[in-house]
Amino acid sequence: MPSFLKSRALDALRIALVLTPWIASMYVFHWLDASGTWTSDTPHRGKLSIIILTVGMLSSFLLHAHLSRHGQK
Repeated sequence: MPSFLKSRALDALRIALVLTPWIASMYVFHWLDASGTWTSDTPHRGKLSIIILTVGMLSSFLLHAHLSRHGQK
């Protein structure tokens, strides 16, 4: 396998790995809606939405920072 192709494949794998927590938080929204748990009458729905998205995005950011720092060494 040529080195540039291997490099591209590793970059794609890193991107997929970094996006996984954020995509998982979006799936939580889908699952809550599909199961009927997440209705318009759910108390504190807006606050819970912000918390779920923040956890997913912060996890992705921290994972990206860790992988970037690890790759520079």
